[in-house]
Amino acid sequence: MTEKKPNLISYLSFKLGKETFAVNVQSTIKILQYTEITNVPQSPPNMKGVINNHGSVLPVFDLSETLGLKEQQINTNTCIIILSIKGKGRTSNVGAIVDEVLSVEDIPETDIKPPPTTGSKNNLTHISGVFNEKDNFVMILDVDSVFNGIEF
Repeated sequence: MTEKKPNLISYLSFKLGKETFAVNVQSTIKILQYTEITNVPQSPPNMKGVINNHGSVLPVFDLSETLGLKEQQINTNTCIIILSIKGKGRTSNVGAIVDEVLSVEDIPETDIKPPPTTGSKNNLTHISGVFNEKDNFVMILDVDSVFNGIEF
């Protein structure tokens, strides 16, 4: 009898400050080195501006600020991850500034644990799961939830 192999899910991991996060690679369009961003007047505070992405105007957000973490310091490892976001009956692309892209990992579905519960007032809606990697927790972001409600 053959052993059933676990279902593997590919995640792109990255750093925001000291924490490690991941997004499903199916949501990831590409990774860009940090580039100059054009400010947009009266945009949301976490939207740092727009960039030209192959002739399209792409809004770029500080992912740390969006998640309520400390604002990022731009350095040589800073990247912009272009993500495909589903919401409000359409799909949009956004850029998310991260401190450093780490790797793409195939994680067995059975290794992904549900996010911790914090009570009804502080629901962790942006975290879809958690897995352990080299004795560190990696939080899986639900990118649709993170950017839900942001007008762009």
